[in-house]
Amino acid sequence: MSQNQRQIEIIGCPVDLGAGRRGVDMGPSAIRVADLERHLERLGHKVTDHGDIDVMIPETLEVGPSTIRYKPAILRACDELRLEVERSLAEGRTPIVLGGDHSLGIGSVSGSSNHYHRLGKQIGLIWFDAHGDFNTPETTPSGNVHGMSLAVLHGLGDPDFVNLGGRAPKMDPRHTVLIGVRDLDPGERDLLRRSGITAFTIREIDERGMRDIVNESIRVAGTGTAGIHLSFDLDVVDPEDAPGTGTPVDGGISYREAHLAMEMIGDLADIVSVDLVEVNPLLDHRNATGILAVEMAESLFGKRIL
Repeated sequence: MSQNQRQIEIIGCPVDLGAGRRGVDMGPSAIRVADLERHLERLGHKVTDHGDIDVMIPETLEVGPSTIRYKPAILRACDELRLEVERSLAEGRTPIVLGGDHSLGIGSVSGSSNHYHRLGKQIGLIWFDAHGDFNTPETTPSGNVHGMSLAVLHGLGDPDFVNLGGRAPKMDPRHTVLIGVRDLDPGERDLLRRSGITAFTIREIDERGMRDIVNESIRVAGTGTAGIHLSFDLDVVDPEDAPGTGTPVDGGISYREAHLAMEMIGDLADIVSVDLVEVNPLLDHRNATGILAVEMAESLFGKRIL
């Protein structure tokens, strides 16, 4: 589909149960306040805002096991999100999921994967993140589910999460790319090395440049697939440009590297669904990170300098 003919649907997922710091549940509102819908409509897209799915708040819940905190509520939110993404795709739309912490990726990617599986196809996955998100309950130092989401999608971890929607694994590691990683826990490092996923650390971006990394990522995720789910954690960007994230790590990709990546992916890849996650307004400066999330969506969906 041409970039200027998309039917885009915004779906908010205000979940902060999977993170270690409060406030990321306000991320969807921060991105909306930065006028995501209006900016995408200016690019020629027809945009519908579905609103937010219902997510329980921590004050009403028990934490549960220390190795997988708030599991029932996160599982419920991810399943609802999965169903909404499946519906949106079945209606011919491109869903953009606003987070919320990255545990929501379990639901959004499951929805995209299941939709195309019913059509006899599979999708690729490009996952921008400072972290590996490849822990399991056995390796996690925190018990936070947002650090397990990518592992879950590849069949590792808690069985209820792994089998969400009735099939597992959701992703083939041969079509998954992790970009910008620079902070890994020891146990997830070992799992990630053995996973078969293509992972580009921040050092490789420094050495090779974002252009080469994105070209190879599109080849890995796009070859032999029906399209690509793009999951963009704002903490992949350096905290100087994205201060409003719960787990910032110094030395991230630059503002221009982030835009270049989105512009190239928009030009060269078939994006079927998107996540914009980990925007935490409580930690932000004048909504800079919410604005950056909107700018990433603009570059992905057609905004160009000339």
